[in-house]
Amino acid sequence: MPADLAVIGLGPYGLPLAQAAVAAGIPTLGYPTGPEPGPLTPAEVRRMLATGFRTTAAPAELGRVRTAVICPPTPPDADGAPDLAQIADAARTLAAHMRPHTTVILQSPVRPGTTEEFLRPILEQGSGLRAGRDFHLAYSPSRVDPGNRDATPTTTPQVIGGLTPACTESAAAFYGRLTDKVVRARGTREAETVQLLETNFRHVNIALVNETAMLCHDLGVDFWDVIRCAETKPFGFQAFRPGPGVGGHSVPQDLTGHAPRGLRLVEMAQQVNAQMPRYVVQRAAALLNEHGKSARGARVLLLGVTYKADLGDQRATPAHEIATRLMELGAAVSYHDPHVPSWNVLDRPVPRADSLYEAAADADLTILLQQHRTYDLQGLSVKAQLLLDTRGATPTGAAHRL
Repeated sequence: MPADLAVIGLGPYGLPLAQAAVAAGIPTLGYPTGPEPGPLTPAEVRRMLATGFRTTAAPAELGRVRTAVICPPTPPDADGAPDLAQIADAARTLAAHMRPHTTVILQSPVRPGTTEEFLRPILEQGSGLRAGRDFHLAYSPSRVDPGNRDATPTTTPQVIGGLTPACTESAAAFYGRLTDKVVRARGTREAETVQLLETNFRHVNIALVNETAMLCHDLGVDFWDVIRCAETKPFGFQAFRPGPGVGGHSVPQDLTGHAPRGLRLVEMAQQVNAQMPRYVVQRAAALLNEHGKSARGARVLLLGVTYKADLGDQRATPAHEIATRLMELGAAVSYHDPHVPSWNVLDRPVPRADSLYEAAADADLTILLQQHRTYDLQGLSVKAQLLLDTRGATPTGAAHRL
C-alpha cells in the first residue's frame, strides 16, 4: 500500500507522530534525518512495523505522499538558538521530489518566523512550486510528553497555523485524523509562538521552585511540605517540583538578539536551572562532610541517569554534569538505571551497579536523580548509608531532600 504520510525525522517528535498515525490507520513512511534516538521502545517500533509502518532512505519516495511532516530535532547551537541544519537538509530533500498539492507541516521547535522565512524559501526554490498556491505549508507545535500515559496524541489538542487559511484547513484535516480536537491559530507565527510559550512556561516555573527550594533549605523550611499544601488550592496555582536540573529536547528561548526585546524572565530561569547540578554536588559534599567524610575518595552511587522517569532518554540529562563534578572532586562514582545498560562520562565508562540494594549499602552516599517506578524507595532508604533525594520521592524523614 503506498504511503499517505511521510514523517521526516524519526527522533523525539517524529516517532510518536508516526506511531499515532499508524494507530489511526494512516499508511506511514518514515524518513530518518540522523541518528537521533526516539522515545519509543524497540517493542513499540516492532509493533508499528508489523502494522504498516515502514522506513526508507530513498528520497524519491517522499514525492508520493499527500502529507509530509518535517520534524527533526533542533538542539541548541553555540548561541543557544535552535539548530536548523537538519530542517534545512530535510526540506531540500523533500523539495527535490515534492509534487503539487502536497501538504507540508513543520513540527520541530523553532523561533517565530522560521516556517515562513526559513523553510518556505528552501521548499520553493527546490521544487519550483509556490507555497499557498501550489502546495500547502503550515506549522504545528509538538506536544509530545514521553512516558505520560494520560496525554495521548488522541486526547491532546493539536494547534495548527498555516501560511494561508487554505493551508491551515489542509493541515487541520490531516491532524483531525489523529486527535479529537484541532485548534486553529491565526498563522504560522502564532503557532510557532505557542511552542515557545509552552516550553518557556515549563522552564520558568521549574526555575521558580528550584530557587525556592534552595532558599527553603537555607531557612530550614520543608519545601516539599509547602508544595503539598499549596497544590490543594483549586485556582491560580499549578504544582511544579524542583529537581537536579532540566533535561530533554525542549530548549527555552529568550529571543535575545532575534527580536526587538528579549524575554528577561526566561534568561534568568535558564541561569537558575543551569546551576542545579552544581547545587546538587554542593549538597552532596556538605552531607558527606557532616558525616565525617570527604568527597575525595567517597563512593557515590547515582540512581536514575536519564532526563525523565521510566525512559532511557539521556538527552541533556543533569546526571552527566553531576557525575562530572563529583569525579572532579575525587569521588568514585557508580550508577544504577534499569533503562541504561552502559554510561560514559569524561570519555570513560562509569561502573554500573548490578544489585541496587548492595550498591546502596556499600556507597558512602546514594543520590536519587530520577524516580523510576521500579525503585522501592522505602526499601532503598533503609539500605542506603546516606541518601540524598533530589526528587522529593522518598517517604518523609527517610532521606535528605533537595
